Amino acid sequence: MATEIEFSFAALNASARRHIRVFQLHQFLDRFAMGLTVAVVVLALTDRGMDLFQISLLFGVYSLTTMAMELPFGGLADSIGRKPVFLTAVVASLVSLVLFLSTADFYILALSFAFIGFGRALRSGTLDAWFLETFKAAAPNVDPQPALAKAQWANAVGLAIGAAIGGLLPDILGQVAKRLGFSIYDASYMASFAVMLGVFAFTVVAIVEKPRSKGVAALKHGFANVPTVMKDASLLALRHPTLSILLAGLALLLMATNPVEVIWPTHAKPMLDEGYANTVIGIMTATYFFSIALGASLSAHISRIFRRRHAMTLAASFACLAVVQIALALQGSILGFVTVFILYAVILGVSETPGTCILHRCVEDRQRSTMLSLRSLIQQLGAALGLVLAGAIAEIYTTPVAWIVGAGFLFFAVILVLLLIRRSAVDTDS
Repeated sequence: MATEIEFSFAALNASARRHIRVFQLHQFLDRFAMGLTVAVVVLALTDRGMDLFQISLLFGVYSLTTMAMELPFGGLADSIGRKPVFLTAVVASLVSLVLFLSTADFYILALSFAFIGFGRALRSGTLDAWFLETFKAAAPNVDPQPALAKAQWANAVGLAIGAAIGGLLPDILGQVAKRLGFSIYDASYMASFAVMLGVFAFTVVAIVEKPRSKGVAALKHGFANVPTVMKDASLLALRHPTLSILLAGLALLLMATNPVEVIWPTHAKPMLDEGYANTVIGIMTATYFFSIALGASLSAHISRIFRRRHAMTLAASFACLAVVQIALALQGSILGFVTVFILYAVILGVSETPGTCILHRCVEDRQRSTMLSLRSLIQQLGAALGLVLAGAIAEIYTTPVAWIVGAGFLFFAVILVLLLIRRSAVDTDS
């Protein structure tokens, strides 16, 4: 493999710079649409009469649907093209929003959450693969990690701004929504629907992909080819030591961090005055995503400190996350919690792209979407296992104890990633 050139945005040709800007805007809009509902989804479900058990079942429907469809649709994207599969994902998201807005019935809401999972599975590994392949063609042998970090930054900023606005809309437009026969929280869902339509239009116009075979016959061939693509990608992951170690480390990462991301509002809220607790939680949610964006923007600079040895950067970020997660668990005041929580989110942002770069170096274009879907599937399994374990520990002991136990998974992940450094001679400075 040729030696990668250090990234410099100013030194890139016009085509490569435009490609990065287009994908940044696309990622911002797509995540902004999603972020509009993040802050209010549980409140909207409660307003529809759902209890906590029903809410957990609905999120279970989403998770199961996503995990069941991750690999098949990653393989389809590798077969028929990334753009058409992503556009189908946007349609699935629009259907889920329509179903959600139309009902308070549990079973129809479950169908809505199934469509959310369907859309998530379709999105996974589609335009991410397109972005990297097109960037490599426009800027051969240039280190892609800073370009991926720019996309991750736009992704997190979109979620942050979406979450902040989604939390405000029920207060601003809620009474208008009620007069129209909707819940006050549906204002955020209506806004998400409008932005999602914009995402569809922007994808059609701005995302340019090399044409592939079209028509019913091509679609049938694409579906028929999915099992082969899935098998080849899975065998590659099993037989390629770097991929196996990396995917195991990423699963451990989610086992540790997902319980923090999900449970933190219930832990922080008792530290706040009841009169403004919900507002502060909403602001903290937006701050969390902004902090991830900041970490993503810093990741390229931190990578240079480690001389662009991505496995070393990943190991260092995992080790820092473990220490900070323990510190977060030990905070007893809201000021200390917020300070450590922001640092935690920044490090999460830093950790995103080094592993992605290692993965992309190990796969060919024909398997790229499938491998990204396989990574997403393994991470979701890790996240689900971590959440179940953390919930059980928190029920018996406390939430801080659960988080401290979770930090142990991060230390195991550090050990695994250090093995990647030992393989650097074989895998060309992984």
